[in-house]
Amino acid sequence: MNWTTLESAEQIEEIKNQQQYSVIFKHSTRCSISMMVKKRFEMDWDKLPGNLPLYFLDLIKYRSLSNQIADDFHVHHESPQLLLIKDGSCVLDLSHGEISVEETLTVVNN
Repeated sequence: MNWTTLESAEQIEEIKNQQQYSVIFKHSTRCSISMMVKKRFEMDWDKLPGNLPLYFLDLIKYRSLSNQIADDFHVHHESPQLLLIKDGSCVLDLSHGEISVEETLTVVNN
């Protein structure tokens, strides 16, 4: 699996319009906790459905997009943060130690 780098408001609109699940991982490149959580997630991500789009947001570089995501999906900004999006809505919002493939799968598999 690979991350798709989230770099534009147009990509956020595409995610909002998708009928399937999408994952947005908001990551602070300056935070060791965020790095550790990202690596832990990537160690298990082969358990996720192969067609699940995975978006990576460097929130230091794209702070305005991070703010847009918080506004568009009605979530409080966190870092690190994993959002599971379906049909334009955030159906799962995890941060810090809560972030895991297993937790994501509990929603995707229901």
